[in-house]
Amino acid sequence: MANLAINGGNKAVSHLTPYSSLGKEEARAVAEVMETGCLSRFLGAWGDDFLGGDKVLELESLWSSKFNCKYSVSVNSATSGLYAAIGAVGVEPGDEVIVPPYTMSATAMAPLVYGGIPVFADIEADTFCIDIKSVEAKISKKTRAIIAVNLFGHPARLQELKALAERHGIFLIEDNAQAPLAKEGAHYSGTIGHIGVFSLNYHKHIHAGEGGVCVTDDSKLAARLQMIRNHAENAVEPAQVEDLSNLVGFNYRLTELGAAIATEQLKKAETLVQGRQEIAEKLTAAMAGLNGLTPPAVRDNCRHVYYTWSMKYDEAVVGVPRKVFCEALKAEGVPVFEGYVRPLYLLPIFQKRIALGAGGFPFNLSNTTYEKGLCPVTERMHEKELMGLGVCSYLLPENELKQVIDALHKVYDARKELQSQTRQTAAAK
Repeated sequence: MANLAINGGNKAVSHLTPYSSLGKEEARAVAEVMETGCLSRFLGAWGDDFLGGDKVLELESLWSSKFNCKYSVSVNSATSGLYAAIGAVGVEPGDEVIVPPYTMSATAMAPLVYGGIPVFADIEADTFCIDIKSVEAKISKKTRAIIAVNLFGHPARLQELKALAERHGIFLIEDNAQAPLAKEGAHYSGTIGHIGVFSLNYHKHIHAGEGGVCVTDDSKLAARLQMIRNHAENAVEPAQVEDLSNLVGFNYRLTELGAAIATEQLKKAETLVQGRQEIAEKLTAAMAGLNGLTPPAVRDNCRHVYYTWSMKYDEAVVGVPRKVFCEALKAEGVPVFEGYVRPLYLLPIFQKRIALGAGGFPFNLSNTTYEKGLCPVTERMHEKELMGLGVCSYLLPENELKQVIDALHKVYDARKELQSQTRQTAAAK
């Protein structure tokens, strides 16, 4: 058995190539925009340019065609898209929005922008997506919307969540930042809810550095998204908009340069996403027989697109604390992560109940609490079980993927050595 790198042996992974999906197509598209001299054509007033320039309109048209949705509204980030979506569905001060605690913080910040109250529902232990039973238990008369995150590239139970939302007369918003081209049944994730939000951030499958796209099949919601994106207060009168709620102006506009890059990325999206899938599936196959390491789950009739390859770690079976196992992998050169983000309700903004202003608004409109233990599955995954690799962070050609797999097996096969060291360390304290 090769000596572990953490004990002075040679590293199993010599080099990993950072993931890049940019090529000559994007460079050519940027050059064409530069030649026009028009880097953006948005105007914050009602008229021909209220909806943006040629490249923005082209991207939105192609996006709708690709994802089989009626309306696509580009924005300058998925965070902006989530904020716009919350505004579009009419969240008001004191309204509750059910969110998962295991996601990028923007998901839970979005309700606060309009004075809404984030209410946290727990996650499933297999897919790490929001648990519909927990969601149902959290619905109240104040609930206005649910945000489901298609975490790590796997769809939440979107059809069931949509049906649940419609039974209660509320909205389902999908945070689909990590799951472009994932599917539940015949439908793309991001297109099943009333609004779906995609990301074009630089470390996603397809990207434009920054940017995002909101999609919907509802013409009213689409119009409100467009208004919120671009200084709605200047446009509502000439556009003869009657519902003025939440139409306070923001600038969430995507540039022509960003739209041009995103258009080229979208054209090759299937190839890019499939490449991440193939890597993840090879990792899963290579883990067969490693008891205590459970590869990512894929629900029946779903397509997982693997923003990350996230497995569950069972310390009782492996016999080594997760932290020790991960430290050994990192020493081998494997960029493994343990846990994802700390459950969001433990952030100071929730613990101190201070958000907009110093007086506690909007938390002072609600009795919602954010104590530790609120979402036990989330806490268990974060503190003990979740472990994974950032599949969208590295290209991982065959030789590099083999090194990663060899490192995983090397550390797993040396678990008795790690057990002994762990005991010695504990005895010395």
